[in-house]
Amino acid sequence: MRPLFHPALEDVEPEAILHALSDPRRAAIFARIVGAGCVDACSALSAVGDRVIPKSSLSSHFKVLREAGLIRSERHGVEMRNHSRCAEVNARFPGLLAAIINAYALGRGDEQRLSALSSRAPSAEA
Repeated sequence: MRPLFHPALEDVEPEAILHALSDPRRAAIFARIVGAGCVDACSALSAVGDRVIPKSSLSSHFKVLREAGLIRSERHGVEMRNHSRCAEVNARFPGLLAAIINAYALGRGDEQRLSALSSRAPSAEA
């Protein structure tokens, strides 16, 4: 198997982050990873709202998030475990992810998720 590409923190660009989170499905996937801290299997995120994302599309979404520097994926047998890189990205771009996640949650009218994510996403003051 080919190794997974994870950009070094200094190679993470805001344009890549904005592109990765411009797709509502990827934004929802990322928000769920941030909310959970770690997701044991990619298939756990295959349902977004009332829609199921096909495995091939899900794999592509994870690749975009990973190559933008937003998540770290690790192989564990036949499963992939995904971890948020919020703290690392926030160290490079303070407040960027919190602003995007908050805007995403507000746009969906998801105040409950907003409060949960805001407590986990690093704030601009950190």
